Amino acid sequence: MLRKHLLAPLFAAALIALPGVGSVHANELHRLAEDASFFERYTNSAQDLILKGLELIGINYRMGGTNPDLGLDCSGLVQLVFKEAIGILLPRTAREQSEVGSVIDRQELKAGDLVFFNTMRRTFSHVGIYLGDNRFLHAPRAGAEVRIEDMRQSYWINRYNGARRLLAR
Repeated sequence: MLRKHLLAPLFAAALIALPGVGSVHANELHRLAEDASFFERYTNSAQDLILKGLELIGINYRMGGTNPDLGLDCSGLVQLVFKEAIGILLPRTAREQSEVGSVIDRQELKAGDLVFFNTMRRTFSHVGIYLGDNRFLHAPRAGAEVRIEDMRQSYWINRYNGARRLLAR
């Protein structure tokens, strides 16, 4: 098992190998990698989720997508990350994923929690993985790529539906 203090340098080195990471994405990832305490504050399971999720930054969005080679939608991204990182098989849709785990308040969010939004005029129509510091990873929409967003942006504040915790703390 990797020691936590080794994760940040390894992650920084991995940035070089990530295909298709735009400058905005690379800048954000580089900032995270330089924050040595970023990974130290999470459990091993949360670290595994974050690292797996960050590997997928830059993958194209595809409605109904569950294969990173062809593209991912929001729930396909979440399903893939949880399955490959920690072996948890989640339901397919954001709505179904919103029914799994424990309901938690926004101020209780921890890395690895699922965050839900109303982006299609119905509750729980969008899902992402909370990373910490008000940021989450998601596959946003057609024409976009998997990326990190700030939940403090008015768009996300106005559409927030809640969160679920699947990892034991």
